[in-house]
Amino acid sequence: MSHMNTRAGDEPQRIRVWDLPTRIFHWGLVVLVLASIISGKIGGNLMDWHGRFGLAILGLITFRIVWGLTGSTYARFASFFPTPARLKAYLRGDWNAPGHNPLGALSVFALLGLLALQVATGLTGNDDIAFRGPLFDLVGKALSDRLNGFHKLSVNVLFLFIALHVAAILFYAHVKKNNLVKPMITGWKEHPQGRSATGGSLLALVVALLLAVAAIYVGSGAWLPPPPPIAAPANAW
Repeated sequence: MSHMNTRAGDEPQRIRVWDLPTRIFHWGLVVLVLASIISGKIGGNLMDWHGRFGLAILGLITFRIVWGLTGSTYARFASFFPTPARLKAYLRGDWNAPGHNPLGALSVFALLGLLALQVATGLTGNDDIAFRGPLFDLVGKALSDRLNGFHKLSVNVLFLFIALHVAAILFYAHVKKNNLVKPMITGWKEHPQGRSATGGSLLALVVALLLAVAAIYVGSGAWLPPPPPIAAPANAW
């Protein structure tokens, strides 16, 4: 597939870019991140939901990693991994492939990494009041406090990347006249040189979903032994 700019005479054609699992992942992640931010800021009784949202995000990230290896053409990491050669081609203006461009790919991997860090530090964190992450007992209070500090600090970096992501979408829409949102809703895009995505079998989807469920189970701490019962006070007599 050519990654060069559109040539004279190339006619745009409608191609399938984003498969349904990728689109569900994308918009599910948007909803869950917003819900996590709101519940975390409000706190209180919503912290239990904050933890549940974090577990759901863990499942989505796990799904995306697996789907990035086994999904359809443009969902696969290999199709958009930002290698130095691809970045140079993009900066020269010689990139016109469907799917994520190299700079967009950097944003994708950065967001996934930051969200993974948020989830990991959240599942092991605590708020010194009423909330303890389901994996708190694996790390203990001292390390949990440090990880909770990372959780609060890295969320500011996450906000920055979200703002950059939205700004890039607006830039492409208004300056480059390239609507990035519509294809992520419909799955289809007008492109002069690309080919419709292939691959992403039902078996691959089932495996990705099962591994996502397994990740949620591990993150929930349900497999950990229950804490020992509190000993009854000794008889004062």
